[in-house]
Order: sequence, then C-alpha cells, then structure tokens
Amino acid sequence: MAAVQSEVAIGVKFNKVAKLYHFDASKCSQVKPGDRVIVRTKRGKQMAEVVTIVTDRSSLPRNKLKPVQRIASPRELLMQQEWQSKSLNALISCREKAAGVGIKDVKFVDAQYNFDGSNLTFFFTNDSEESVDVGVLKQELRRSFPQQQVNMQKIGPRDVAKITGAYGACGGPRCCSTFLTDFSPISIKMAKAQGLSLNPSEIAGMCGRLRCCLVYEYEQYVEARKKLPKIRKWVGTPHGEGKVVKLVPLEEMAVIEVDGIRHEVSRSDIEPLEERQALLGKAAQPCSKREGGGCDCGAHR
Repeated sequence: MAAVQSEVAIGVKFNKVAKLYHFDASKCSQVKPGDRVIVRTKRGKQMAEVVTIVTDRSSLPRNKLKPVQRIASPRELLMQQEWQSKSLNALISCREKAAGVGIKDVKFVDAQYNFDGSNLTFFFTNDSEESVDVGVLKQELRRSFPQQQVNMQKIGPRDVAKITGAYGACGGPRCCSTFLTDFSPISIKMAKAQGLSLNPSEIAGMCGRLRCCLVYEYEQYVEARKKLPKIRKWVGTPHGEGKVVKLVPLEEMAVIEVDGIRHEVSRSDIEPLEERQALLGKAAQPCSKREGGGCDCGAHR
C-alpha cells in the first residue's frame, strides 16, 4: 500500500522585501527555508525564495494552492543573476522609446526579468488618476525584446518609494524598502491621536502619502489617551482647577492651565470635576429607599 503524501505548504517571497505567497510543496519534500524554487504565477514562471514551511494548512486560504514546480538548479540561479544585470539597460530603452512615441507625465521606475529571461515587466507610475494608454509603447517594446513576453504594470506612489529605496524624512533607510511587506491603511486621525503637527511636510513621506511609521505607535497612543481627560476639559489638580490644554499620553501626563500658568500633571493627580460634582450632588439628595422619603439606612439622621 502506497504511503500517504503529507500536505506541506511553503511561504515564499519574490523580492528581498515583499509579502509572502503560499504554494503547495507536497511534491518537494526536501525544500527548506533559504532555498530558491520555481513556481508559476500570472507573470509566468518565477523564481522565489522559501521563507517558511507550513505543515498545518488550516490557517491558509481554503482555495487550492498552486504547486511548486521544482527546486531551482545552480544553473537557474546563475541565469537569474545574468538577466537581472540586464534590467537597467531594458529600463533605459523603455524610457527612450516612451519619449519617442510621445508619452508624457509618466515615470518608468523599474524593469524586471524573470529568472530565465522569458518574461520582462516594466513598472510605471503617473500622478493622474486617469488611465494611461501604453499600448503603442508596448508594441515598440515587443519589437525590441522579441524573445520576452513584455508586460506593463502601473504602480502607486508607495510602491515607487519601495522600489527606488534611498532615505526617508527621518534620515534612515525607508521602511518600505527595508522591512515592510504590506502597506497598512493610514489616516490623518493617527497623526492627531499622537499630537503631531498636521503640516503635510511633517507627516508625509517621500512618496507624498502619509508616513507608514504613523501606524507603529498609534494603538499605544489610543490606549494611553483613554486614561487621560480630553483637551479643553476642566479638571482638579494640586495647583487648583484648570483646563487641559495638551496631553502627553505615553508619559501619562497632561498639561493643565491654572490661572494662566501651565503645569505638567501626572494622571494620578488629576481629578475629573464633573465626576466629583456628580458625586457631591448625589450625596446631597435625600434617600428614596422608602416611599415618601422615609429612610432608616443611616445615611441621614
């Protein structure tokens, strides 16, 4: 009786900083993290790096995973390096031909061959939300690269920043080019919650969109702000009653203005006036434990 083949999946990435994609590796039992494998995608055959081995497939999507074709051979690894070295010349050629056919306001940012040179993809972007007709350019490129299947792919500003790399506004390498594999949704309220200036030059990244790092500490700020009074609320402090003018959430402190002077006050020393007044008002009311107001609970004698 034949042995039952175990179902093993692998998580792979196609670039150094990229999201994980899962494939069925049941027929490649010797595969391990760090190996290069050949898989088939919408862009044809691609080489990918194995990142993780998934023995429990219950957490993966129920739809059938595409199979791994094989582990990449040493010859295929050398082929990939050779074709990658030709990407820059392909990109330069694309830009020249785009200018020749009159395509304007479009930036071509990268060209990528697959491992065996059978597929060539050009990545471009433009500031307008309207679609760009690159059909004429595609025909020209097909004549220039007859041995490749030529594809054109439009990408957004964040993907452009990821590809071009360089440094961010903080002075360090861009997060998207070093470790971010996915772009999280980011909103202006994240900057507000952290008390940041809403000046676009201070909260926007080099891509022109809100900085990816705004999401890193957002949840901590939200939780910390829940323990502090809201801005413009009147509170009691050791310095007297005053109005909240600023919060310092991560230090659990608030800046309170008392008689024109601002004080940094710890959360433990802040007393909500509304709650205190409500308690005093409740204590002053007669006990209604009995009809007619009579009471023998001992609160009023």
